[in-house]
Amino acid sequence: MTDRLKRVYIPMSETAFYILFCLREEMHGYSITQKVKEMTDGEVVITAGTMYGSLSKMEKDGLISFIREEDKRKLYRITELGNEILDIEIARIKRLYRNIGGI
Repeated sequence: MTDRLKRVYIPMSETAFYILFCLREEMHGYSITQKVKEMTDGEVVITAGTMYGSLSKMEKDGLISFIREEDKRKLYRITELGNEILDIEIARIKRLYRNIGGI
């Protein structure tokens, strides 16, 4: 992992976090938006422009990879590099949670 990627993705935006988190399974952009909305009880809504811009950037940076197209929808999955970055972010969030006493 390069220092540039660390600077760009850590700490991670909530949008980037949820996209990578969802892509532990093969998904397309619309299904990610629906899953995030469900996971957050509607508190986090990722717009189409943000979603597709993020997917494009993450693919270019090697965090996710295009798997296949299904019904004109591109399916993606997190890469090893993406998992590495996601794991760092999850550890950071756990540390924050521990430091506030689990409230």
